[in-house]
Amino acid sequence: MTAQNPKNNASCAFRTSIGGQALIEGILMRGPEKQAIVIRDQNGELVTKVEPMSQLKEKHPFLGWPLIRGVVSFIDSMAKGMKAVTYSASFLPEEEQEEPSKLDMWIEKHFSSDKAEKIIIGVAVVLGIALAVGLFIFLPTLLVGLIPPLRHGHDGLRTLLEGILKLVIFLGYMGAVSQMKEMKRMWAYHGAEHKTIFCYEHGHDLTVENVRKESRFHPRCGTSFLLVVVILSVFVFIVANAFLHVDNVFLRMLVKLALLPVVVSLSYELNRWIGRHDDLPIAKVLSWPGRMLQHLTTREPDEGMMEVAIESLKLVIPEKKGADTW
Repeated sequence: MTAQNPKNNASCAFRTSIGGQALIEGILMRGPEKQAIVIRDQNGELVTKVEPMSQLKEKHPFLGWPLIRGVVSFIDSMAKGMKAVTYSASFLPEEEQEEPSKLDMWIEKHFSSDKAEKIIIGVAVVLGIALAVGLFIFLPTLLVGLIPPLRHGHDGLRTLLEGILKLVIFLGYMGAVSQMKEMKRMWAYHGAEHKTIFCYEHGHDLTVENVRKESRFHPRCGTSFLLVVVILSVFVFIVANAFLHVDNVFLRMLVKLALLPVVVSLSYELNRWIGRHDDLPIAKVLSWPGRMLQHLTTREPDEGMMEVAIESLKLVIPEKKGADTW
């Protein structure tokens, strides 16, 4: 039996809130009620793991408020995604698995397995955010601050150059990562995820034949969100400069760090709006950079990858039709 869209019409405007993430030889798919991890193991078999979706806003409603939920969602997605990637890596052949770091071994030695896992994932999330902040915020600010004529005054030009450099570093980083052999397969799984979600949204039966026909460029891609953060941060910092004049490089770094939650929140709300109105001309214009980025972050999947994506999506489709409407 094949799963179908609640509005079985290929031309319908149904948009699902279901989204996913590529893993090592697998996919994590999140629905409104459950999340599912599907991995293809060394024997070619599909291994599935389904868990109920836990939302922090259910315990603390204020975390679901606009301009707060964006930061909460970003950190929560990073933590769950990191945990899923770690789980998928456990299916690699032993010779391909990375040796645990000394910090990981110390944590595992002094804490229970469950608590150790949470601590290790937490450390990984913090380090991931620190790397992103250092590479895409601090580094451009530092490099532009080394230009003598811009050390004092010229706030607008200085911020614009920092933004351009930030974008160049981001695109260069994504381009370099996309050339890695391991990432090429993950990007193909990313493409399978997009094509499968499109197939579901268009109301077609979830089969490899139908999924293959769909586009791998989806307007509600999580990776595109990162590009929105980078671009929107330029405008936020330009506006901030109109009210706050700071010449010192390190103080500028602190100001940008303080404004980062604002940037993430605004980017999240913008992405939500684009996702709900992606048929409007303005939304298509705003989502165009993200779709172009997907030329780097997605690849055409093979049949086995599409099978993984189909299985993971089927596992999270809610029983009540339309409960996953975006």
